[in-house]
Amino acid sequence: MTETGHYLAKMRATAPLVHNITNFVAMNVMANVQLAVGASPAMVHALPEVAEFALLAGALTVNIGTADTDWAEGMVQAAAVMTRIGRPWVLDPVGVGATRFRQDLCARLLDLRPTVIRANASEILALSGLGGQAHGVDAGDPVEAAETAARALAAQTGGVVAVSGPVDYVTDGRQAFRIANGHPLMPKVTALGCSLNGVIGAFLVGQPPLDATVAALAYYGLAGEIAAQDAKGPGSFAVAFLDALANLTPEALSAGAKVHAA
Repeated sequence: MTETGHYLAKMRATAPLVHNITNFVAMNVMANVQLAVGASPAMVHALPEVAEFALLAGALTVNIGTADTDWAEGMVQAAAVMTRIGRPWVLDPVGVGATRFRQDLCARLLDLRPTVIRANASEILALSGLGGQAHGVDAGDPVEAAETAARALAAQTGGVVAVSGPVDYVTDGRQAFRIANGHPLMPKVTALGCSLNGVIGAFLVGQPPLDATVAALAYYGLAGEIAAQDAKGPGSFAVAFLDALANLTPEALSAGAKVHAA
């Protein structure tokens, strides 16, 4: 793939508007993350306007973490708009294995062919009908356990599947990459995982989905590594992480990305 920093530079030059239908916990953190990376966030979920607003956005992200009946319908309507007009959208099937409501909602969203699915290993296994050992919204399976399911899911949807973990796995069903950037403090700050969806969405605008997703994950993880250097714990890390996202250059990303073909 092209040098990783290329995708960061293009995203910042585009400064895309990203429409996010995410959970209550993530909204503020996610908006700040997207501003730090150079994108323009919009948190719009009201059913009367969600489909209309989707027409304005360069990309959409959908996170089912705190969905209710109206939010679910709005997610489906917004995703349908993006699929119809050929713009990218990201699905985060939070806790899909936990309840029938989440499973039914994700089945509807999968039919709309997300450009990228980003989830932990247990969620990918649940989406693929293979079970998984999730505890609520947390993964109980290693990334490696979901690699075959991720390839099958990518082939089914025609999109990209990213399995998050200590070493991320990203595939479009034909090619696959592992990204080893990141730091153990990242999961200690709530909503950083959810906020990654917005970064992926921003990178997707006008760029190849597989390469853009890999670049977004490497960028996010490398920012975590940089932030951790001076952090004293999760609180100071959260602040330093926003600064690292804003200050990381395309050249530094290309130099620091730990991306390998799988």
